[in-house]
Amino acid sequence: MNFQSRSTSLSTVPSVVRRPSVSSRLSSAVSIAERGEAQDGGGIAGQDQIEEEIAKIKRYEDFTTIDWVQDAAREQLRRKARRKRQAGLYGSGQVDWRQKIREAYDAAQGWIVVTIIGVAIGLNAAFLSIITEWLADIKLGYCTTKFYLNEDFCCWGADSGACKGWHQWTGFEPMNYIIYIIFATLFALTAATLVKAYAPYAAGSGISEIKCIIAGFVMKGFLGFWTLVIKSLALPLAIASGLSVGKEGPSVHYAVCTGNVISRLFAKYRQNASKTREVLSACAAAGVAVAFGSPIGGVLFSLEEMSSTFPLKTLWRSYFCALVATAVLAAMNPFRTGQLVMFQVKYDRSWHFFEVLFYIIIGVFGGLYGAFVMKWNLRAQAFRKKYLTNYAVLEATLLAVATAIVCYPNAFLRIEMTESMKVLFRECEGAEDYHDLCDPGHRFGNVVSLILATIIRIFFVIISYGCKVPAGIFVPSMAVGASFGRTVGIIVQAIHEANPKSVFFSSCAPDVPCITPGTYAFLGAAAALSGIMHITVSVVVIMFELTGALTYILPTMIVVGVTKAVSELFGKGGIADRMIWFSGFPYLDHKEEHNFGVPVSHAMISDVVSIPSTGMTLKAVERLLTKDNYQGFPIVEDETSKILIGYIGRTELRYAVDRAKRQHTLSPLAKCTFATTSSTTTADPTTPLIHPSTPAASSDPLDYASSQATTISFAPYIDTTPVTVHPRLPLETVMELFRKIGPRVILIEHRGRLTGLVTVKDCLKYQFKAEAAEHHLSHPREGDLRRMEEEGQERVWGIIRAAAGWVSDAVGRVSRGRIRLSDSWEGQRGGYGIEGDGHPSAAATTVMAGAADGGGGGGVLGRGMIMDGTEEEGGEEDEGLELENR
Repeated sequence: MNFQSRSTSLSTVPSVVRRPSVSSRLSSAVSIAERGEAQDGGGIAGQDQIEEEIAKIKRYEDFTTIDWVQDAAREQLRRKARRKRQAGLYGSGQVDWRQKIREAYDAAQGWIVVTIIGVAIGLNAAFLSIITEWLADIKLGYCTTKFYLNEDFCCWGADSGACKGWHQWTGFEPMNYIIYIIFATLFALTAATLVKAYAPYAAGSGISEIKCIIAGFVMKGFLGFWTLVIKSLALPLAIASGLSVGKEGPSVHYAVCTGNVISRLFAKYRQNASKTREVLSACAAAGVAVAFGSPIGGVLFSLEEMSSTFPLKTLWRSYFCALVATAVLAAMNPFRTGQLVMFQVKYDRSWHFFEVLFYIIIGVFGGLYGAFVMKWNLRAQAFRKKYLTNYAVLEATLLAVATAIVCYPNAFLRIEMTESMKVLFRECEGAEDYHDLCDPGHRFGNVVSLILATIIRIFFVIISYGCKVPAGIFVPSMAVGASFGRTVGIIVQAIHEANPKSVFFSSCAPDVPCITPGTYAFLGAAAALSGIMHITVSVVVIMFELTGALTYILPTMIVVGVTKAVSELFGKGGIADRMIWFSGFPYLDHKEEHNFGVPVSHAMISDVVSIPSTGMTLKAVERLLTKDNYQGFPIVEDETSKILIGYIGRTELRYAVDRAKRQHTLSPLAKCTFATTSSTTTADPTTPLIHPSTPAASSDPLDYASSQATTISFAPYIDTTPVTVHPRLPLETVMELFRKIGPRVILIEHRGRLTGLVTVKDCLKYQFKAEAAEHHLSHPREGDLRRMEEEGQERVWGIIRAAAGWVSDAVGRVSRGRIRLSDSWEGQRGGYGIEGDGHPSAAATTVMAGAADGGGGGGVLGRGMIMDGTEEEGGEEDEGLELENR
């Protein structure tokens, strides 16, 4: 927004200057720097101060969108002010070595910030890897020499099966089973309680929300300090609990949180959203880089999936941040093997062209897996949002219990998912044989176990992704694909051994193994990851960096290409895009192409609340500001002509009113003018906002302002060149304007007259309605199917409530039996808040109600605590975010 100079002169307000050019239907905001040639250094300093104050207010406006046009204008003003200061210093000859150092620091500040952030992300990733491995192994046993070592470090250097330092908890296997379940339950309970009590935004993956934030959506606290702390603490617990969730998605979240927290320490990034966006895009690349040990893959992931705009400077910053983070992780060497991730592997054998047939089968599986999981996970999310919102901790705990009970008997589900992929990726020759995976005599049993592991893991991924703990879907999907791929590899190997002389296998050399089942697992992981995220190039590069095998780039490209083709048959967009749609965030996907064939007038808001340039009183303006459903107001000459003059944001208007009332004693009947005048361009930004209607009769301007009729001019705060379009402009072009230049609102005018306005949400509402109408035509029985789905959800919820009631009654009976057997019950009645008649006291009832309402969190913790005034429980799925009931 073009704020021009931030005040007016004390002269009488002249007549209205009509908005100059109404012939141009597509005008973008004019830079403030182009309008401030007549301002002196003091004027620029005052303007900078007001800009900073308004920007500070906007940082605390939750669930709003950033106007990138305004942000670019502010950045140009800042650059012009810096050039003027430099020109003044150089012209006066006052430049010394301190000034040169300050200039060099300002120029290099971006690289300094990116370096610090990269180091912090690398250190955090290393510590999380070490802690996660120890927590995952402690469920199965302990190290007798040093308790803080995981199984790999405890058995370092020992031969396979000859480790004497690592022991299971007991020699009785059913007891180990129970201990495994207890540890899993405690880990999940702790993680869910931390998230619910201190940082609700730390739940989930975070990739969907970060995509919206980088695009300009404001979510207060989502990238805050406490979100970073709780995400880092709860993530190892969630992974170690055995839930079918991964750490790669949350790695992007804590990396972006790190970048946001550190960049806020520098004024250059604190005051400029576009520069912060560069840092956040670079941090997303670094998060993927440390998660997969793939710096180039991380940069491509940020380019392909995360960022709606990715200029060359952002590409270079992302590359450097990923490089620094990966180098720090390599220096920390968390696994003491030189590997950056546990499932990193090397292949020394090539592939054969007849295997392409099986690669295509794996690719088809990846596409079908992605479509199936996305469909049913969204249904599970809808059920969770409707019925389980108040039971977040209990839900995560019960999921961990169920996962532990079901997964422990299966050797490939019992171990942590990254370790499982490490086992499945390995070649059989020269490596440890886990669970006789390479033994031909156990081939049938392993195939059955792997098929069961695939099916069970898919089920738990569907119901676990989205629970209120840090939860990603990258690694669970890769584990599903790896188990299926290894199954295919074992079957192909068995077919080859049964028919070694077949023409189909004629390209196999006679003295070396022909089929490598581990490569099939590797390609299956790539297919599942591509299928669930709908990404292609970054997956190929990530997999290449994981293996370092140039020979397997072509098979990976074949598999990912087939997966992409199959996925597109079931709809566009990966799980992150579907979650954005499900949550109702105002995000226009730059990968989508629309052809509505209608003008923007079909989607615009016609009933617009506008402000006349003259005639409103201060009381009327303040009454307008009390209504929370308006983020800004178009300025018109009068309500009859509707000639558009400009636009003023709600924040700017509120700030201007408060500033005028601080500086002067104003009557509620004081007149307000929003007319742009010639004097507003050259006025000193530090002068009052008050225009006396008659000459002053008192030496005190405050006394005069309170006693005489005054006119308050808000013209300096008006954007006189908002983005405007013609009502007949195609809606697709307007959506492209939102994507490319990023205004918060676009005004619709016809021959200079205001006819409406449109925002991103209005475009999305029309898109959803159009798609719903088209879907209804092609699926006329969709309403019946939806009703059946809702009835099914009701039945499931009824079963859950019945089971919970039965368990509660059983526990109550046991508890009452124990109470009757207690000799000290009478003496403890008062201590436990029990009245004389045996009923709970009011305080005890309150505490129990709080615990029940917290869903297991208990009392204050169950309701969520605000740590720094920025993290609120309402941030999980705020009702205000819903565009409509889908």
